[in-house]
Amino acid sequence: MFSKRMMIQVPPDRTVYIFELDDVLFPRRDYLLQVYYLFSHFVEYTEGRSFAKSMVDFMKDRYEREGECRLLEETINHFHLSESYKENFERLKANAHLPLKLMLSDTFKQLAKKILQGGKKIALLTDGNPVEQLNKLKHIDWEELEEVKKELRVYFIKELEFRNLKPIPYLAKEYHVDESEICFVERL
Repeated sequence: MFSKRMMIQVPPDRTVYIFELDDVLFPRRDYLLQVYYLFSHFVEYTEGRSFAKSMVDFMKDRYEREGECRLLEETINHFHLSESYKENFERLKANAHLPLKLMLSDTFKQLAKKILQGGKKIALLTDGNPVEQLNKLKHIDWEELEEVKKELRVYFIKELEFRNLKPIPYLAKEYHVDESEICFVERL
């Protein structure tokens, strides 16, 4: 979770600042809890049983105590659901139309403003399912950083690795800089 007062220190002498998406631009938790909400209501509607609130509470509690690992499996077992819901969940997680916007962390906003004021470049290098990661980007409320969104380049670690490319050297070539001029921020 983010502290509004926390400010990460990044080297000020870099030319390109590359950020991960989850837990940097916004808390991953904010996305997942909305997916859990949507999933629980989908299951409630499909099953014709009134248990969406208890399911989303169960999922939230498990996520906050144990993380994502085994959460879906435990939910399916706890609520006596068909294994076929796993596919529905994964599809929803990748393509969800969220009820609420994802809010940029104050830490990222402050850092991005500082970087842009210095005439530096910002890009995203993200791990995970590219469809899901792009979906998250669609739901971000960029507020005063709307101009960043228009110029933002997004790179996917899995896609680069599939093409046998190492992400940082590849980005150095893309931006015509030495690797030492890139700062990669994976966590805030």
